[in-house]
Amino acid sequence: MIPQTTGNETNVKLPFSFFFFSLIALILSQAILLISGSDFANGHFRTPAIWSFAHLFILGWALMTAMGSMYQLVPVAFLTPIWSEKFGFIQFGVLAIGVSSFAGFLYWDPQNALIPGIITLTGILMFLFQMFMTLKKQAKPNILTAFVSSGLICLLLTIILGISLILSWKTGMMAGHYSEIFQSHLLLGVGGWFTLLIFGFSYKMVPMFSLSHGYSMNLSKYVLISYLAGIILTLISFFTNHPSLTKIGFLLLFIGFGLFAWHISTIISKRIKKKLDIPFMFALSAIGFGLLIHGLLFVSLFTEYSSNLIGPLLFLYFMLWIVLSILGYLYKIVPFLWWTHKYSKHVGKQNVPALKDLMNEKLALKLLSILIISCFIIYLGIILQVLMLAIFGLIILAITIISTAISILLVILK
Repeated sequence: MIPQTTGNETNVKLPFSFFFFSLIALILSQAILLISGSDFANGHFRTPAIWSFAHLFILGWALMTAMGSMYQLVPVAFLTPIWSEKFGFIQFGVLAIGVSSFAGFLYWDPQNALIPGIITLTGILMFLFQMFMTLKKQAKPNILTAFVSSGLICLLLTIILGISLILSWKTGMMAGHYSEIFQSHLLLGVGGWFTLLIFGFSYKMVPMFSLSHGYSMNLSKYVLISYLAGIILTLISFFTNHPSLTKIGFLLLFIGFGLFAWHISTIISKRIKKKLDIPFMFALSAIGFGLLIHGLLFVSLFTEYSSNLIGPLLFLYFMLWIVLSILGYLYKIVPFLWWTHKYSKHVGKQNVPALKDLMNEKLALKLLSILIISCFIIYLGIILQVLMLAIFGLIILAITIISTAISILLVILK
């Protein structure tokens, strides 16, 4: 029997199912990276091992973490319960099977990854249906609904383009547009789905974790409009081969991200909580990294080395904006969910640990700091073409991420 809950509260076993799977996928992805790190360090990103690493890392960890977070945060942010928790557990099972088999086939037999890819697509479509049915019940949609809905649309398009890439490998269909489809797949996945989702939930979590009050949300609509306009124009430029349009698209993306960073800073300035938690501060620092890298990506388009710079910069963007944001928030969300599940009913009846006791902030400070440093070491190694430097950074990064995943998993033993 799959237990159900009442009201807006999500059965904690549902998000935790996603979190546990995602952290195991994170550890496995880093193991693959350690084995195949020389390809990555040499800038050879289109190899079966790197494909497997990337999809296990992005789909197995980042996507599953995002889904688990949404199952927990959507009812809180939108004041509406999940449409069907039972359906959510089934969706988790389908996606877990799909992602695991898809990553495996990409590593050993990419030409036959179509069926696992379709299973993965099915799991994602089930999630999109779940979110559609949930958000449809929201009494009064708001700007957060717009951010999350836009992100979900980008996720759907990302997966459709991913399946198109597999069809292209297998049948030769659309081979003449492979590069454009791949670029669009990357933009919609990284810049669309993940970025828009983090934007939307940051507007909920930043005030909550900083105890901010009395701020305006007017700027958020301009953030959404400018960033979506940047995505659309950049997509058009890929298929029209119009460099000037690409530059305008990247400029709008930079402006949209800049407006978001400014807006978050104004929200933080209205906080009551004077001392912010260390993991949350890393999540905030990720915004600064994201803005910096957006600017560097835009500037790189005006140089003759843009083709060599964009790949390493996208690596930094994913790691220091998306990964750092997710890890920073996970260090807050997982202890909170576990404390609520295990101890909240015993408050006042027996001694229970404080929420802060479940989270080792000193360890988080060390691990996340090393993560940032190792990313820059890898970046310099790739840019300067110093193979040993890049491999050294990859080893440090993999060990750090594995240690971070284990430290989060150990929360359940407290």
